[in-house]
Amino acid sequence: MHLVQSMAYVGETPWHGLGNKLAPRQPLELWAKQAGMDWKIEEAEVRFVAGSGGLGSIHAFPEHKVLYRSDTKEPLSVVSNRYHVVQPSEVLSFYKDLTEVGGFELETAGVLKGGKKLWALARTGQSVSLKGRDEVNGYLLLATACDGTLATTAQFTSVRVVCKNTLAIALGDSDGAIKVPHRSQFDPDAVKRQLGIAISSWAEFMYRMKALSERTVRPETAEAYFRRVLAYPGNTANDDPVTATNERAVKVAAELFSGRGKGSDLASASGTAWGLVNSITEFVDHQRRARSEDHRLDAAWFGAGATIKQKAWDEALRLVA
Repeated sequence: MHLVQSMAYVGETPWHGLGNKLAPRQPLELWAKQAGMDWKIEEAEVRFVAGSGGLGSIHAFPEHKVLYRSDTKEPLSVVSNRYHVVQPSEVLSFYKDLTEVGGFELETAGVLKGGKKLWALARTGQSVSLKGRDEVNGYLLLATACDGTLATTAQFTSVRVVCKNTLAIALGDSDGAIKVPHRSQFDPDAVKRQLGIAISSWAEFMYRMKALSERTVRPETAEAYFRRVLAYPGNTANDDPVTATNERAVKVAAELFSGRGKGSDLASASGTAWGLVNSITEFVDHQRRARSEDHRLDAAWFGAGATIKQKAWDEALRLVA
């Protein structure tokens, strides 16, 4: 299934460039239809045929269930009976009161991997303008998976307007995400109460962005930064502490930093630590090799790409510590 059929957005085309366009302030029912989320996750017993040639006996797989789509009957995963499903409708309805009374605005929503992952992204109304009119807006991402790869996760994130680069907002020493494992019941109100504490994190994030945009870096500092951030994880065979670096990635990121990147010429980013961070986020969101836009989005928010971006932020903060 191509991603275009299973995503919707309002406003400008999102950074991944895909989806069905909606007018602003549409009801959640229309969002569900246009985002490819108007189906349910159904459950059934797991049975298998033991024996060759299809003539064997049928057995049950106790304490497990298969999850499948109600519309296409496509299987999604096999999970334990203790697994709590979060439905596509619950992902969207999480935003209902936030959009109706909280000033949030739903901006993109969709499914990945044929329905195994579900997500929605809403603008919070918080924003900052760094020097040179470099605007960054605050968002709230809610995502879940039914294949065991992701707990139901609520995460504040930022999007830089000029290049649509995305970056998760860390809260203090944590990664800023509120995670509900599937062995627990998803309680949207409890998650929102926890997020209430987190909303104040935007002020701290804004302060740090400004500090990064004021910190100029020399070319050798930039080179060392890219080599630290873009090292291959865990490449320490034979207990050799020398970690291999992704040379192609370093070259691309350095070019993005030096003027090729969108917004790299703005006063906030040109030759600064904020520019370093954005060269990495642009590399991950738009340049890093991926089998498809579906895989790119998945990695940039939930996988290896998200890890690289977090490392980029942490390493940049060390330059202003």
